[in-house]
Amino acid sequence: MVIACIEALGGNASAQVLTMPDGAGTHWVVDQAEEIVQYVTFNPAYVQSRLPSKLRFITIKEFAAGNVGWAADYLAAHPSNGNWGVSFLEIVRMRKFTIDGREPRWPKHGAVALWCARVAPSDSTVNLGQGRPLLVLDFWIPDSAYAVYMCRRGHYATYGDVRLYRESDECWHGSIQADKFHAVAVCKPWGPVIGGPESRGEQALFPPASSSVTEVVRVVFAGHREQECDGGSSWRFQGTHPLVDGILVGSSVYEFGYNLVGGAYLR
Repeated sequence: MVIACIEALGGNASAQVLTMPDGAGTHWVVDQAEEIVQYVTFNPAYVQSRLPSKLRFITIKEFAAGNVGWAADYLAAHPSNGNWGVSFLEIVRMRKFTIDGREPRWPKHGAVALWCARVAPSDSTVNLGQGRPLLVLDFWIPDSAYAVYMCRRGHYATYGDVRLYRESDECWHGSIQADKFHAVAVCKPWGPVIGGPESRGEQALFPPASSSVTEVVRVVFAGHREQECDGGSSWRFQGTHPLVDGILVGSSVYEFGYNLVGGAYLR
C-alpha cells in the first residue's frame, strides 16, 4: 500500500482482472487509496527480535553493489552504515478497506500506517513464493478491535492513532501516535505523475517474529500512480522507536488512485 507495503493498483483498476493464487484463507480489498511514503534506512540491531529466522534484511551495501545509484550516494555519505537495512514508512487512507467483508471504524481522517523492510530468504535456495518479500515491522490502525480481528485472521496489526488529510493548499498532512512513537508528515505533490493502468506487481508481506501471526499476506496490484513531494515536505519522528534513529532517504512520494486485493496464506 513506491514500493509501498501496500502498493498501488490503479485508477483504471476496473479494466484490470486481479486474481490471487489458490489457497487464500482470507480476502483483503482496498479501494481508492491515497498515501504519503518515505524511505528510511535503519539499524537492524534494533529490530533483530522481529526478524523471522528464515529471513534476512537486504542491506544498503547490497543495493550499492547492484548499481543502485541512491545506495552508492548514501554509502559515500554514511560509510559506516553499509549493513543497515532499507525500509519505507507510509500513511494510507482508503475509501474502502475490508478483510472478509468487515471494515474498521474510522475516526475523522482515519488512516493506517505501515513500516516495512526489504528482506530475502536466509537460505538463498529457499523459494518464498509469489510476490516481492517484505517484512511488516509495524502496521498501525486506529481501531483496536479491528487490529485484534486482523491478527486473528492472519493479518498482523496493532493499534495506533493514524490520520491523513489534505488541506486547501493541496498539502497532505499525516500523523502517527503509537506506542513509543510519534510522527508528523507534510507532503505537497508536484511535478509529473508517473505510472498508470498498465503497471502491475505483487508483494508478500511477512509478519514480525515477535507477533502471534504466522500467515503471509500476498497482494496483487495494478495501475500505480505517484508524484514526488516538493522540497518543503517533511517528516518528524519522536520517541524511543527504532525509526527515530533511522535516516530518511530521498524525497517523500504521494501515491494515489489504487485498489488492491490480497489474502493470508499459511507458510
